[in-house]
Amino acid sequence: MDANEMESQQQRTTGYDFGHGSTGLNKYTLLCALLASKNSILLGYDIGVMSGAVLFIRENLKITSVQVEILVGSLNVLSLIGSLASGKTSDCIGRRYTIVLAAATFLIGALLMGLAPSFPLLLVGRIVAGIGVGYSLMISPVYTAEISPAMKRGFLTSLPEVFIVIGILLGYIVNYSLSGLPQNVNWRLMLGLAAIPAIAIGFGVAAMPESPRWLVMKGRTEEAKRVLIKVSNSSQEAEFRLIEITKAAAMDLGQATSSSNSIWRGQGVWRELLLSPSRPVRRILVAAIGINFFMQASGNDAVIYYCPEVFKAAGIQSKRQLFGVNVIMGVAKASFVFISALYLDRFGRRPLLLIGSVGMAVSLAVLGMGSKFLQHSETKPLWAIIVCIVAVCADVSFFSIGLGPITWVYSSEIFPLRLRAQGTGLAISVNRLVSGVVSMTFLTISNKITFGGMFFVLSGIMVVGTAFFYFCLPETKNKSLEEVWALFEDKHKKDDGEKGNANERNVIAISRS
Repeated sequence: MDANEMESQQQRTTGYDFGHGSTGLNKYTLLCALLASKNSILLGYDIGVMSGAVLFIRENLKITSVQVEILVGSLNVLSLIGSLASGKTSDCIGRRYTIVLAAATFLIGALLMGLAPSFPLLLVGRIVAGIGVGYSLMISPVYTAEISPAMKRGFLTSLPEVFIVIGILLGYIVNYSLSGLPQNVNWRLMLGLAAIPAIAIGFGVAAMPESPRWLVMKGRTEEAKRVLIKVSNSSQEAEFRLIEITKAAAMDLGQATSSSNSIWRGQGVWRELLLSPSRPVRRILVAAIGINFFMQASGNDAVIYYCPEVFKAAGIQSKRQLFGVNVIMGVAKASFVFISALYLDRFGRRPLLLIGSVGMAVSLAVLGMGSKFLQHSETKPLWAIIVCIVAVCADVSFFSIGLGPITWVYSSEIFPLRLRAQGTGLAISVNRLVSGVVSMTFLTISNKITFGGMFFVLSGIMVVGTAFFYFCLPETKNKSLEEVWALFEDKHKKDDGEKGNANERNVIAISRS
């Protein structure tokens, strides 16, 4: 019996594919992924609650449309500071403590917003909260990707988007529930309540282990092994994952992994990413930055933030009705993000991403036509308003199928171990910058070219994005984080690497027989 046959026989008896993990989902891994992903609820809640709170803030503090754009967009623009800093921070202090730092920073920002007596102090709170959001958006998917087996990584790493959507829906419900309170009280409660999930996240981290890949990079191999045993379905799976991670770490650092790695603090990563990237690293940067750019250039955040403004212009004047439309949109968004998360590992990243992008382009075009019709209609017919509502719900639903969850999954899994935290932070900082720019210019541009014209522009952007995804993003389904790197290597190097991996697996199979 040759080595391959021995390995196949062991896979049949143990149910484990050495490279990719068993098909079952380890409950402890799921718990850790859920706790880490809860950090993303902070951004979701802010997006949802701010869409309604800003209506009361504008009236209570007597601020202009430009100030509204600054207030809404400042969190997104300033969150790029957190995204850029989070990579280096998590390489230094670990993934767990970076999650705590993100929650603590957002907690301070939420309290400042809830207690702010004026626009300048409210803006300060938004800035602080934005830095916390930037940290959380990077660290949640990276931590989850690093503890997940390949066969379930798509589902687990999409959980941050699930929690963003849950946060948005909670924000809508809070808006609807508190809209009847006095104007100087309701928006402060809406914003200040964000402190509650931030506190819960801080305590939840106590139940989470450190990332085994970060531990290996620090030379703490025994600790990494103990963590892998907990998050794997068998000791064989944990052992193989440790071998694979250790080999990748040694290659990344240019030396055998040993206790000397404990002094590694992420040095040299920015130079390798920006000043002297290899061809594979350049391809990864294009893919990661591209998908993050189109995620926010699609205008999804702006559509959610300003949805009440859009439908107010369409003819819906009651604030309670406007918030009701938001709740409908939130339910649609939440429903489809769950569907995407459940089927992401079965169908793959590319099919769902392309379906979602095409659907968004069509939905935004329909929304543009509906908005144009209502703009030139004096009667504002009910059917046209319904068409616009359906188009908005379709847009956010297709976003939840494709770009929403897959951006976090893809960004966190394509960088090699040594570059992962800071590379993902760089990509997400682009995400935050574009989100902030779109949010801070949406109303101004819409006033110039109308809401309908703006939606046509966003539809065109999604057509370009679909072409980018088709040509530049390879499929990563069912591949370990260490194998994903090979997708971006030159072909002859990839072939050599595959032969080397096959030989290594044969040796492991023989040693275990």
